[in-house]
Amino acid sequence: MAAAGGGWCLCELLRFFYSLFFPGLMVCGTLCVCLVIVLWGIRLLLQGKKKSVSSSKNGKNQMVIAFFHPYCNAGGGGERVLWCALRALQKKYPEAVYVVYTGDVNVSGQEILEGAFRRFNIRLIRPVQFVFLRKRYLVEDSLYPHFTLLGQSLGSIFLGWEALMQCVPDVYIDSMGYAFTLPLFKYIGGCRVGSYVHYPTISTDMLSIVKNQNVGFNNAAFITRNPFLSKVKFIYYYLFAFIYGLVGSCSDVVMVNSSWTLNHILSLWKVGNCTNIVYPPCDVQTFLDIPLHGKKMTPGHLLVSVGQFRPEKNHPLQIRAFAKLLNKKVAESPPSLKLVLIGGCRNKDDELRVNQLRKLSEELGVQEDVEFKINIPFDELKHYLSEATIGLHTMWNEHFGIGVVECMAAGTIILAHNSGGPKLDIVIAHEGDITGFLAETEEGYADTMAHILSMSTEKRLQIRKNARASVSRFSDHEFEVTFLSSVEKLFK
Repeated sequence: MAAAGGGWCLCELLRFFYSLFFPGLMVCGTLCVCLVIVLWGIRLLLQGKKKSVSSSKNGKNQMVIAFFHPYCNAGGGGERVLWCALRALQKKYPEAVYVVYTGDVNVSGQEILEGAFRRFNIRLIRPVQFVFLRKRYLVEDSLYPHFTLLGQSLGSIFLGWEALMQCVPDVYIDSMGYAFTLPLFKYIGGCRVGSYVHYPTISTDMLSIVKNQNVGFNNAAFITRNPFLSKVKFIYYYLFAFIYGLVGSCSDVVMVNSSWTLNHILSLWKVGNCTNIVYPPCDVQTFLDIPLHGKKMTPGHLLVSVGQFRPEKNHPLQIRAFAKLLNKKVAESPPSLKLVLIGGCRNKDDELRVNQLRKLSEELGVQEDVEFKINIPFDELKHYLSEATIGLHTMWNEHFGIGVVECMAAGTIILAHNSGGPKLDIVIAHEGDITGFLAETEEGYADTMAHILSMSTEKRLQIRKNARASVSRFSDHEFEVTFLSSVEKLFK
């Protein structure tokens, strides 16, 4: 009797939910229709705003080309791409209006342009309008101690909305990797959208690290030790990668900076028909002007590292490997060795990392032989590269490596990480001749540095010549040609 009563209750419960199904479906459908109407209304309003912005003094409509680059004053390789891309477009489309969305509210537009000239030796030929964004803190990784990728991506949507409300362009190019802004500008702003991808927000390598429970700078040890947490994080990464692929596929044009990035973007975004490799512009000619003979002006050997002070650059590996090198050389009474770490600091987090690196140098007893040069002018960078014997790079799966190319062009023997862009695109044989070296571990870096320093001057000179001969494919001119060819579709 009790079983029969229980069965009757279950049937009644199912009937109740069934009675709610169609009304619920109608409510959901109505809400979706209302949302579409609201978004379409916003799009129409923005289109009207776009026309008013693009009208010039003579009454003709001017094309508005906007770049989304919240850290345009950072001074890294991504910023060099931005300024070279702007310069190339200004040459081809001089009548267009150029806009840069930036979160650098503590400086003026003129100071940003002067910084670009000071750091990269780039001066634009036409004016640029800067749209200053107040909500850049929404994409700071420090704001999201957990679920950082998701938090920053959602934050970029709000930051993109702030940008769109201030200026509606005809052509929108995300030049910093905020793919979640692409559907916003395409479907709400009605823009033709393109993206230049330096490094995918998530990669298949990151999925493999979590799946295999390996420790990394983005995979804490307490997660790797817990199978349940590792499984949850893998599901989170997998779902995020799926959504990342959806938003990325909104691009009308996709440019990637290396073979490594290309492989990941093709796997995630699946838009091979509009994806091209556009190597970043490297100021190789300026560095090629440095004479190879008579390069050494100071006694001993200088080792340099060029790269922003970000965690993935793995500067601690450089300092530890250098300390091992000094320990190897103690018994040999070598010429003096000096390690100079050159890079840009974007914010307080980067400054904190530099302080931690200084403490590491003290702990290893090499503080007298390690120097830090932060946000230095271009001429000073050129001077250090002209004096250096070895250029160090330690980032695992570096997407490209402009600093690697600059070292090779300057005649500095490069020792880069055996992965990513340096391995696939840059430190490769030129006409069968060696152009540099690759390593992975502290011991590997220390041994290779010792090997380079033990070479004869003639042998090192030959490697420098080989490296120089191989870097012309990364020049500013080659970038302009391939960039303009790739974005041509956005202007038809």
